[in-house]
Amino acid sequence: MSKDAAFNAGAASCIPRPVINSLSTFAAAKLQDLETAHLRRRLTPTHRLDGLWVEREGRRLLSFSCNDYLNLSHHPVVIEAAASAARAYGAGAGASRLVTGDHPLLSTLEARLAAFKGTEAACVFGSGYLANAGLIPTLIGPGDGVFVDELAHACIWAGAQLSGARIIPFAHNDLTQLADRLRAERPVLRHAMIATDGVFSMDGDIAPLDRISALAQAHEAWLLVDDAHGLGVLGQGKGTAALFPQAQVDLAMGTFSKAIGGYGAYVCASGPVIDLLRTRARTFVYSTGLPPASAGAALAALEIIASQPDLAARPLAKARRFTSALGLAEAQSPIVPVVLGDAARTLGAMRALEAQGFLAVAIRPPTVPLGTARLRLAFTAGHDDADIDRLATAVAPLMETE
Repeated sequence: MSKDAAFNAGAASCIPRPVINSLSTFAAAKLQDLETAHLRRRLTPTHRLDGLWVEREGRRLLSFSCNDYLNLSHHPVVIEAAASAARAYGAGAGASRLVTGDHPLLSTLEARLAAFKGTEAACVFGSGYLANAGLIPTLIGPGDGVFVDELAHACIWAGAQLSGARIIPFAHNDLTQLADRLRAERPVLRHAMIATDGVFSMDGDIAPLDRISALAQAHEAWLLVDDAHGLGVLGQGKGTAALFPQAQVDLAMGTFSKAIGGYGAYVCASGPVIDLLRTRARTFVYSTGLPPASAGAALAALEIIASQPDLAARPLAKARRFTSALGLAEAQSPIVPVVLGDAARTLGAMRALEAQGFLAVAIRPPTVPLGTARLRLAFTAGHDDADIDRLATAVAPLMETE
């Protein structure tokens, strides 16, 4: 065989061939089942042109599906702060914060967060999922119990499962059931935690933190509130707990990826609790520090929110304009669900709105319970009232029962 022939034969042997094995067969069958049930998910490349408009598959659409409630992801001051931080400290942190990744912006950000939320200290994590998946197992373990609202975010459930503690769910915002379960279960538990969202991400309603806090104190339970969708838009921007000044929130968690317009997360708590998280939370200890650009952007966004309380009020006002136009229950947050029930029907509604220039993404199980597929609409400070009225006109016929 010539050298050329030998080379070509070797090259041919390196060409990837389709892998056909039991794992691929299993995955393909699962995907087909999901396809049949209209539950398969696919990525759609999306170019966010600014805080409102996106481009998808060559079409320009007005988005009502983004969590950028204050449109700060495209604010020139926030962008410049991110760029300046990257120029000063690099594109990435380089290591875990306990090694060499603790760049100066992180401690500045934590101090700013603690002051803004009125707590002793704060700890920054890489994402909201990492925060809850790390903090719950650090504080709760076997012999303990976590009382979880059934509609709490998936990362709360993940953290509870990782903890090895007993998980005691309670019906959504059902304080009677929570009280009953605390009375029944708390006496046999070493430690107890109540975990809830502040604003529920798929329904847009608010946890009654005053009453939950009272139950927590009565039963010596620690209260964790995931306020990813409340920070920046409720309580003059300070979040859901600011609506309930009498509530004692032991662990105030939130993210930088919604109203803050960037990426990352935080937990605000007492000094000893934060020190323990920095020492033992596995998702903190074994994760690279937040990139400087994300920290710089979050600092700039927090200053805008703190100095412009009227900005924080706008998303809720916009959502209430929409619910009023359609005769829906008054919005409690910038999130308004239009529950259509059937997944196929909801996908059809999404396509119908796209044809009219709106992006309103269909949310299907398992993100929401079976039979509750919906259009999850998110309103931002920058949405024009006329566009909200047009959206209401477009959604109205989609809500009609067949």
